[in-house]
Amino acid sequence: MPLARRTIAVMVMCATSMVALAACSTTVSLQPAPDANNPRCAEVTVRFPQTLDGFERRWTDAQATGAWGEQGGGSNIIVACGVDVPGPTTLPCSTLSGVDWIVDDTDAPYYRITSFGTDPAVQVYLDSDTVSSAEVLDTLGNIIVDTLPVNGLQCTDQVSGSSSAEG
Repeated sequence: MPLARRTIAVMVMCATSMVALAACSTTVSLQPAPDANNPRCAEVTVRFPQTLDGFERRWTDAQATGAWGEQGGGSNIIVACGVDVPGPTTLPCSTLSGVDWIVDDTDAPYYRITSFGTDPAVQVYLDSDTVSSAEVLDTLGNIIVDTLPVNGLQCTDQVSGSSSAEG
């Protein structure tokens, strides 16, 4: 095969491979939280599990984040460390695995659940139609308890049982 034809064949193979790889890309595009560069967030994110509530971890392009979901589909669970530390709120608060969680159900069935009393704070965004919030918060709560310091704030009015975002 002449050199020119071989070069063209290699270029076509490379281009085809790149298109195929791009189609299978699992990277989730996210924005980092304001305090994502906090070293404690690195301690949290390196402990993220490969599987969370049955969903495989997907790569993200933002520091101190994690995502789990189906390949080619949306992310069922998104986690960001370094979000603004919440102060007192009227939102429901629940404790699971030693962590107080503020539950915002404004976008139900998608819930924004933020750790309360930790610094930095961790926020979980999940689809309660496909994910068990108790399973997710239990797993992440164990990571948070082992890595993040508390700031003295805690829930005073608690939702009975596990999170009201139970899915």
